Formats: sequence, C-alpha cells, structure tokens
Amino acid sequence: MNRDAIFGYTLKTLLQPIWQYLEDESVSEVLINGPSEIFIETRGRLILTDARFEDHERLEAACRNIAQFGGVDLEREKLRIDSRLPNGSRVHMIFPPLAKGGICVAIRKFSREEFTITALRDKGTMSPEAMTYLQWCVHTNRNVMIAGGTSSGKTTLLNALTEVIPEEQRIITIEDRFELQLKQPHVVSLETRVDVGPGQKPVTMRDLFHSSLRMRPDRIIIGELRGGEALDYLQAMISGHGGSLSTIHADTPIDALQRLETLVMLSQVELPLYAIRAQVRSAINVIVQMAKGYEGKRVVSEIAEIDFKPGPENQYALSAIFKLAHKTGDSLESTLRKTGTKSILAPWTGALPGAIDVKAIKDILPA
Repeated sequence: MNRDAIFGYTLKTLLQPIWQYLEDESVSEVLINGPSEIFIETRGRLILTDARFEDHERLEAACRNIAQFGGVDLEREKLRIDSRLPNGSRVHMIFPPLAKGGICVAIRKFSREEFTITALRDKGTMSPEAMTYLQWCVHTNRNVMIAGGTSSGKTTLLNALTEVIPEEQRIITIEDRFELQLKQPHVVSLETRVDVGPGQKPVTMRDLFHSSLRMRPDRIIIGELRGGEALDYLQAMISGHGGSLSTIHADTPIDALQRLETLVMLSQVELPLYAIRAQVRSAINVIVQMAKGYEGKRVVSEIAEIDFKPGPENQYALSAIFKLAHKTGDSLESTLRKTGTKSILAPWTGALPGAIDVKAIKDILPA
C-alpha cells in the first residue's frame, strides 16, 4: 500500500463526520467552524449540515493527519496551515487563539470532472463566440489574465483554456497548491513550499518564477498572482514570454489592473506608478472577468482588452469586447454578447487550428 493510500485510509476514519460530503460530487467546499458547526457549499449555496465531530480533540487529530500528509509538522506555534488531501483537495486550517470558536478548516474539493472549454460553453459559462475569441487569444500568444472573486471559477476556466496551447510547446505552471490538470505532453508543474522545518528557507512564488525563466518555457502559467512575483511576471511578458495565463482576485477588469499595481509594489522594487502602469499596459492583453451568476452559476461576465496607450490622467483604457446582458421576465437570464467593439490587438498572420472557427467572430478580429 503506497503513502497516499495509507493516508487516505486513515483520513477516511478521522474525517468520518464529513466523509459523505467529500465524496458527494455536488459539494464543492466543506467549511468547518469548530467541531459542532459544519457548512457545505453545493451548487453555489452554503448549507448548514447536521454533521459534528465528537469534540475538539477528534477534529485536531484529523487536522494533524492532514498537515502530516502535506509535509507540515503541526507545532503549537503554527496557527495557520495550508495542506491538501490525497485526492488533491485543498485544505486551509486556522487554530486557536486565532480562531475563537475552535479549529476552523476550509476544504476546497478537487474536481474529478474534466472541464474542457467546449464543456464550459455548453454549461452556459460563456457564449460560443466568446469561447472562440478566447481560443484565438490563447493560440495567438496573447497574455490573458482571469479575474474574479473566491470560488468564481477562475481556475476551472484557466485549466480549460490551456487545451488550446499547442502540444509541442513546453509549459511551466507555478502554484501555491497543485490544482491545474493540464493534458499537454510537456508540462513542468512547480509548487511553493512555505511551511518548512527549522533552518530551511521557504520557496516562494517569486523563487519559482525565477527558476521557471531558466527552464526554457514556451508558456508560463501562474495559478494565482498574489505577491511581488507580479513584477517579474510583467517583465517576463514584456521581454518575450507571450501567451502567458494567470488568475487574480478582483471584481472588475479595472479592479484587476489596480490590484496588479498593488502586487507589483509588494516586490520591494521602488517604481513610480506611471512606470508600473506602462508595464501593465504593455504586458496584459486580455482580462476575462468571472462572476457567480444567478443561483450560484459561474459565468464569464466580461472580456476586455487593454489598450497600450494611456487613457485620461494616465489611467487604463479598456475595450469591452464581450459583456453580460441581462433580461428580466419570468426568469432572470444572462447572456454574454459581443459589444460591437472591434479588437485592438495586433493582427495574427499565422495558421489557426481547424477547431478554432473564427467565422462567427470575424467582425471583431483585427484585420
């Protein structure tokens, strides 16, 4: 019996109060607020369950096992821990005294369902025209950033978009916790290591990004931009690493760009704001905004391009190519539609795969 199987068997016993939810495909998250208050998220809605751990000690025993599987020694001074389950589900744990009511655990389940970009189109996440436009962007080496709130579907869309990347290209992914499931034959997956033992140095996103640039990448994919690595990421894209994909927490495309500015400032490299904005405008081509729609449905709410020329007062100039249109009636419907704005991206003269049928979006593509 291998290591994962041994931990899996042990955890099934320790996590018995919530095991049914971990196996339920309709449940996306399990949220434990102490031993006697457990919520689940299913189909976009939070529900309080009847599940309970017998006491704090039983919950702590489960947490210790989860931490051990993730290679973390659960010492008393470690009050916040990231780990994962053998099936890949992401786990974050917070311990007293930081958590007043007892140990809090958030389990983001690893989806076994493989979402292709066509599957997301069929589910109504985006329109057929928007899907084709995004396929065209990825294949033609545009730098695409996916923005959205927590659990809005950013990683799912990011994973789906990677299927457009040609198989002969070398892809390097960088994540805090492994979530991406790329199908290309040449993928190097890197993961940070923050919880380390005495005398060991943490390995950050920025460290891994520096390593990736020395590993001859054709494409660099960042699971989520959240720190000073944003500056290195921008500079890499400006210097020739096109076709990069990333996600960022933000509620609108303009918020995403402003958050990116803030992350660049965390690099501890002093740059004036106008210089940061110039790099952002040159590096990022397209922002895809994700949102939780009606009844928790995850949808693309806007796709915008960033003009490399500054707008008024050196602000960003955004061109919305697709935007969500709402209809009210017997039911609320949302449709992602072309705005009528033509793409400002540079023309593409190379060949396109037959699977990318650009006839439906020929009116918006650059000549």
